[in-house]
Amino acid sequence: MASYWVGDIQGCDEPLGRLLEMIDFSPSRDRLVVLGDLINRGPSSLAVLRRLMALDGSVQCVLGNHDLHGLAVASGIRRSGSTDTLDEVLQASDRAACLAWLRQQALALWSDGVLSVHAGVLPSWSVTQTLALAHEVETVLRDPDWHEFLGQMYGNSPAAWHDDLKGVDRLRVVVNALTRLRFCSPSGEMEFNTKEGASSAPTGFMPWFEVPGRRTAGVTVAFGHWSTLKQPARSDVWALDSGCVWGGCLSAMRLSPDGLHERLQVTCPQAQAPG
Repeated sequence: MASYWVGDIQGCDEPLGRLLEMIDFSPSRDRLVVLGDLINRGPSSLAVLRRLMALDGSVQCVLGNHDLHGLAVASGIRRSGSTDTLDEVLQASDRAACLAWLRQQALALWSDGVLSVHAGVLPSWSVTQTLALAHEVETVLRDPDWHEFLGQMYGNSPAAWHDDLKGVDRLRVVVNALTRLRFCSPSGEMEFNTKEGASSAPTGFMPWFEVPGRRTAGVTVAFGHWSTLKQPARSDVWALDSGCVWGGCLSAMRLSPDGLHERLQVTCPQAQAPG
C-alpha cells in the first residue's frame, strides 16, 4: 500500500490517467489525495470528476479556488470568465451528482502525518485549528443553503485572522487562506496580488511557509495552487502544482509505508496562457 498526493489537475484528465497508470494505482490497495483545483482551465473537467468519483473510497480531495468558482458559476453567483472551461460540467446529464460530490470534499485533510490544503496555512494556526476551521466551511458548503454562502465568499478582507472573527468574515478568511494564500506578513496579513515565485515577495511579506514561528513548522504540509513556485529546499513542505494546465507537468508525491517519499511527474502537452 502507498499513499499519493497529486497537485492541481485543472481538468487535465489525460495526464491524470497516465499518472495513475504509471504508478499502477490500485483503489483496493492505495490511497490518493488531490490537492484542489480539480476542474477548470483544462479541457476535460467532467472526465476528471467522473474518474475521481469512480475511485470512491480510495480518493480524498481538498477544494481549491477553481473548484469553489465552479460551484459559484453553477449556482448563478458568478459568471464564467473567458478562460473558464466549465460548460461541459454545467451541461452534463450527471451535473447534479458531480456538483453534489464536489461540495462534499474537504478544505483540509490530515492523513499519514501530512496536512493537505490547496494553498497555504496561516502562521498562527496549528494542525488542529486548521482542520477545525476547515470543517466550519465544509459544514456550510454541505448545508441545504450553501448557495447563500457562495454569494458572500468573495473579497480580500479581513486580510488577517483573529480568533474573535464571526460569521461571513470568519469563513472568508478561512477560505482565502486555504485556497488562495501565497504570501503573508510575519503577523499573518495575507497578500493576494502577487502570483510569481517566492523571490517576488512584496515588501513586508514572505511565502507563508517561511514565516518565523509558524505553528505548523515541522509538520509536512502538502499543497498546490502556486505553479510558479519551485519546490523549496526543505522537507516539511511539498509544493505539487507544477503547471500542468500551462503545459508543465502533473506532479505527485508517493509516500511508502516505510516513510520514504518520492516525487513523480508526467508531462502535460496542452499549453494555455496563464490568466
